[in-house]
Amino acid sequence: MLGGLAIFLCLLLVAVIGFNAYYSGQIFPGVSVAGVDLSGMKPDEAAAVLESRLDYPQHGRILFKDGEKYWLATPAELGFFLDPQATARIAYQQGRTGSLARRALSQFTAWYTGASIPPQYVFDTNIAQAYLGSIAAQNDLLKIEPSLSIEGATVMVSPGQTGRSLDIATTSAAVQTQLQSLQDGEIPLVIVETPPVILNTEEQAEIARQILSQPLTLTLPDAKENDPGQFTFEPEDLAKMLAIETVPSSEGEHYQVTLETDGLRTFLEGVAPQLLRYPQNARFIFNDDTRQLEVIQPAKTGRSLNVDGTIQAINEKLPAGDHKIALDIEYTDPQVGDKAKAKQLGITELVSSYTSYFYGSSSERIQNITTAAGRFHGILVPPGSTFSMSDWLGDVSLDNGYAEALIIFGNRTIQGVGGGVCQVSTTLFRTVFFGGYPVVERYPHAYRVYYYEQTAGGGNDSDMAGLDATVFAPLVDFKFTNDSANWLLMETYVDGPGRTITWKFYSTSDGREVDWHTSGLKNVEEAPKPLYEENPELASGEVEQVDWEVEGADVTVTRTVTRSGEVLYEDTFATHYLPWRAVFQYGPGTQGMPPDEDGKKKKKDN
Repeated sequence: MLGGLAIFLCLLLVAVIGFNAYYSGQIFPGVSVAGVDLSGMKPDEAAAVLESRLDYPQHGRILFKDGEKYWLATPAELGFFLDPQATARIAYQQGRTGSLARRALSQFTAWYTGASIPPQYVFDTNIAQAYLGSIAAQNDLLKIEPSLSIEGATVMVSPGQTGRSLDIATTSAAVQTQLQSLQDGEIPLVIVETPPVILNTEEQAEIARQILSQPLTLTLPDAKENDPGQFTFEPEDLAKMLAIETVPSSEGEHYQVTLETDGLRTFLEGVAPQLLRYPQNARFIFNDDTRQLEVIQPAKTGRSLNVDGTIQAINEKLPAGDHKIALDIEYTDPQVGDKAKAKQLGITELVSSYTSYFYGSSSERIQNITTAAGRFHGILVPPGSTFSMSDWLGDVSLDNGYAEALIIFGNRTIQGVGGGVCQVSTTLFRTVFFGGYPVVERYPHAYRVYYYEQTAGGGNDSDMAGLDATVFAPLVDFKFTNDSANWLLMETYVDGPGRTITWKFYSTSDGREVDWHTSGLKNVEEAPKPLYEENPELASGEVEQVDWEVEGADVTVTRTVTRSGEVLYEDTFATHYLPWRAVFQYGPGTQGMPPDEDGKKKKKDN
C-alpha cells in the first residue's frame, strides 16, 4: 500500500516538473484577462494582444452635460490608460508563487476551471483635471456684484451676475468612479453657483440719490468766537466719496451705501487740530487777607473731535435724509473749576517766595521777563505731579509778545528773541530750591551772568553763583515735582521800574526745612583776551562791545531738606562756568585795532 502511494507521488512530481518545464516562459493554460485567453503566450505576446483587444481607453465614451451644453471625451483623453505590460506580468505570475504544492494547485485550478486576472489601468488625475479645466474656461462665469456708478452727481445702476464655476475636484472624483466600471456613461458637471451679495441694487441706488440730493453741512456744537465755521460738501464732492460697503446682518451680508471712510477720515483728522481745546484749570491768586482764592482766569472745558463717532453719525443720518449733521465732540472737564475753594485744594499760606533783580536790563529784556512771567501767574500744580516750565512757556516768538535781547547762543552772546526768559527760570529754580521741592531737571548757563548774582541794593553776591537755570523750549527745560499732599498755586510779579521779579508758592506747609551750602567759586580761570572783529555794518572808527568778559569757575551747591529732624532728601548742583571773553566789533577802516588770535583781522559773518 505504502509502496503504491510512493510511486504515485513520484509520478505526480514528475508530471508537475514536466508541466512547468513545458510552459517555461509562457502563461499557464486557463489564465485570461477580461475574457482574453492568454494560455501559452509569452508576456510580451500577451501584452500586445491585451493592448489590441482591451480598447476601452481609446473607444469608450464619457459624456459631460451642463444644461443644454455637452462635451464628449474618451477615457484616454481623461487620463485613463491600460498598462498591458503590468497586466501581462501579473498573468505570467499566476501559478508561479508560493510553495510547490501551492503552485501545483494554482496551475491545476487555472487549467481545470480557469483563472481571470483583472486588467491594470492607470488614471492620471492631472490629465482629467486639465480636461475639466478646459471645460471650465468655456463655461465658468465670473460673479459680478451690482454697482452704482456716478456721473457727475447722477447715480447709474449696473446689475449683478451670478457666478458659476466648475467644481473640478468633485467632478474628477466622479470621472474616476465611472472609468473604473469600464463602461460608457454620462457625468453631470458639478457646478457651484455664487450669487451676488446683494440683489436689491435699486434700493441702494435710491439711497445714493438721497445722499447726493443736496450739500452736506457739518456743524460744531456750541461754537465760540474764533472757532472754525461749518464745513460744507457739495453733491459733486460727496459723489467722489460715495462707496458701497459689505456689512453683516442677521441674514448674512448686504450692501450699504456710505461715504468712503478713508476720505472722510482724512478730512476729519485734518480739521481735528483746529477743534482741539485742552482743558484748563481756573487761574487764581491767593488773597492774603481773606485767605481765599480769587479767579483771574476762568477754567476752560477741553474738547476733541471724535473722528469715528462723526463718521458713524454721517453714515447713519445722511442716508436717512439729514444733510445738516453735528460733529461728534467729546468734552473733558478741567480738574479745578472756577468755584474751587482754597481749603479744598490745601492752599492756605505762602510756603516759598523768591525775588531776583535785573538792574541794568534793557527795555526789551524787561519786556521779555514780563511776558514770560505772565505765562505762569495763577497756575495750579497738582500734588504728586511734575511741573515742566517748557510746557507752559510756549513758543518764544515775536508774535507772542517777546522782543529781541541778548541771549547765549553757542559760544557767543548775541541778539535773539526772548533774551531775559532765563531771569524767570532762575527765579523759579530758587523758589523751588528754597521751598524744599525736588528738582527733576535743571541746566546752568554756560558762563556766570551778573544779573543772577545781583542783590537788592544793586551789589553782587557770588554765593548765588550755581543757583541759575536756563530754559530753551522745548530742548532745555526746568522741571520740579510737587511732592506734597496739597495743590500748589504759583504767582509771579514783575516790577519793571524796580527791576525785580518775585515768584510765590502758596500751599500748606508740611514743616519741611532747607539747609544749603555753597562751595564758592573754585578753580577760577581768567577770561581769555578780548576778541576784535570787523563788522561792515559799523562806520569807520566806530567800536562797539558785544560781549563781556567773566572768569570761569566751578561751583557746587548742596541742599538738605528735613522735616521734624528727618532727612527727606539731599541733592547736589554742580556747575562748571566757562571763562568768557570780551568781544569788540569795529567798522571797516578803523585804526589801531589789534589783530585776532591768528594775527589777522577777523570779519563778522553776514
